[in-house]
Amino acid sequence: MVKNLNDKVRYIGCDDLDLDLFESQYILPEGMAYNSYLILDDKVAIMDTADARKADEWKSNLKEALAGRQPDYLVVHHMEPDHSAVIEWVLNEYPALTLVASAKAIQMLGQFFENLNVEGRTLPVKEGFVLELGAHKLRFIGAPMVHWPEVMVTFDEADGALYSADALGKFGALGKCGFYGRDDDDWSCEARRYYFNIVGKYGSPVRTLLDKTAQLPIKTIRPLHGPILEDNLDEYLGLYKTWSNYAVETEGIFIACASIHGGTMVAAEKLAEILRAKGAERVVVSDLCRSDFAENVEDAFRHSKLVLAASSYDAGVFTPMYEFLHRLQIKGFCNRKVGIIENGSWAPSAGRVMKEMLSSMSGIEIVEPMVTIRSRMKQSDIPALDSLADAIK
Repeated sequence: MVKNLNDKVRYIGCDDLDLDLFESQYILPEGMAYNSYLILDDKVAIMDTADARKADEWKSNLKEALAGRQPDYLVVHHMEPDHSAVIEWVLNEYPALTLVASAKAIQMLGQFFENLNVEGRTLPVKEGFVLELGAHKLRFIGAPMVHWPEVMVTFDEADGALYSADALGKFGALGKCGFYGRDDDDWSCEARRYYFNIVGKYGSPVRTLLDKTAQLPIKTIRPLHGPILEDNLDEYLGLYKTWSNYAVETEGIFIACASIHGGTMVAAEKLAEILRAKGAERVVVSDLCRSDFAENVEDAFRHSKLVLAASSYDAGVFTPMYEFLHRLQIKGFCNRKVGIIENGSWAPSAGRVMKEMLSSMSGIEIVEPMVTIRSRMKQSDIPALDSLADAIK
């Protein structure tokens, strides 16, 4: 679609409603947006391209928005293929155009486009560089490892716009979730799932970027995914501060359960019942075997406490729990209180493996008692679950 954001800035991005998995792993119930922008000033700047899946649509949007003008610059904030797939076409279509990006991004071009000759056609920029288009002036800000090493963002002094690359983005096509953040019924839900699974490992670089931009007079945020943010910017930025500090967003207990034949789930549900009876404000139970793993990762980071309930399997832990804990390890899960329920019919091993995996994570407090179920929960197991509830709540 082409949409006028103001008299000189156009949105030229595309919705993808047919993609089932983002990065071949994250489910997309409401599709995905590949955002791109065009600034039509004395000089014309294209702000990123799109994914190859939407190349033809993006080219059409660009041509329509240009309305016969010739672009002077292609600004590349991020080289990931969902934003850069049409770079070669742009350079071939507009031979006088200059590609503007970090030196690292320019170095990466050859990794994606084998026969692309950019000699004399690139402008490598560093932090603080200002690209003057006329009234619009783009100030470049380094954002390495948010979430790739070549990333930069830009701030346009003319309209207070922060082009934030993958930061402050979310899952969801704009036609589904709304073009502006104010149109999005629940921005934080899919933005949180996006953050912790895509960007979340890199909390420190995100905090650095937030510090760099804190004093800028930002009026609007234009990310590469998700709606444009204009209202309640303090709310969005505040959530990013919480998330990047691995801080607790919601007081509550997330019970993650991996049950083979249902016995472990019965124990997990009983613990939830006991916790609610003891006044716990929020208790969320998830079946790791039948739910979106990315949402489970999101819920672990969101809540203040975590309980792991899993069956033993092959002298270890049942596979969905192993995968869940592996995801938490690589995403930097830390600073939480964790309880454990294991189940084993003859040689319980799940608790041992869960403790070993948790030991690699920083600031994890494993509370006692660890509850061991033998095949099925019995009345004799209730006191131990009650004690775990007291310890975790």
